[in-house]
Amino acid sequence: MLSRQVRALASRSAAQRSSIPSAPLRAYAQVASTQDTKPPVAVYGIDGTYASALYTAAAKTSSLEPTARALTTLSEVFKRDPKLPTILGAPTLTPSDKSQIVQELQKHMGNIEKGDTVKNFMKTLADNNRLGILEGVCEKFAVLMGAAKGELEMVVQSASKLDNKTLQRLETAVAKSEYSQGKKLKVVTKINPDIMGGLVVEIGDRTIDLSVSAKITKMNKLLTDSL
Repeated sequence: MLSRQVRALASRSAAQRSSIPSAPLRAYAQVASTQDTKPPVAVYGIDGTYASALYTAAAKTSSLEPTARALTTLSEVFKRDPKLPTILGAPTLTPSDKSQIVQELQKHMGNIEKGDTVKNFMKTLADNNRLGILEGVCEKFAVLMGAAKGELEMVVQSASKLDNKTLQRLETAVAKSEYSQGKKLKVVTKINPDIMGGLVVEIGDRTIDLSVSAKITKMNKLLTDSL
């Protein structure tokens, strides 16, 4: 796993702290946003800010599709190696470590990206001590691409993996409801043991919480309020 390689780098530099000054994000996104390159929807958080900057840069260089494919490949790396985000955010990584990490991530992308958009973006994350948000950037960029294509992302969280039949029934039900806003749904699944059972469905800015953990929290509140 890639996290093992990164962990080896981190262990060699455990006593060191990266001293790279945080360069302003605009240094990367200075390609400037125009009406043609503006992200189709707003995405929030630090990862959302970086994802929007990457979208603008990729749109400006007509490389949205290859950039999206490259980030999809990186998302698969994160799915196979869940410890990777934590390790990428380790404050003990030196500039040399980060440079090697970027090179390793590039190897995983292969020849999907012909230009240097994602490569330069990852270098910017490294320079700004933000490699730890790369997984979030991948997710937010997918939201932006879906919105640009008229899709609406539906994130389904479950305590264990759902079978295809259940997902199809859920997608059909939501597609027929007002939640879909008449748009094509893009289903993204996530495993979250913390919800204990049931489902948490996020559609755009709406959340339907049918998880066991939510029911327990509600029951605890009722019991507390009644005392």
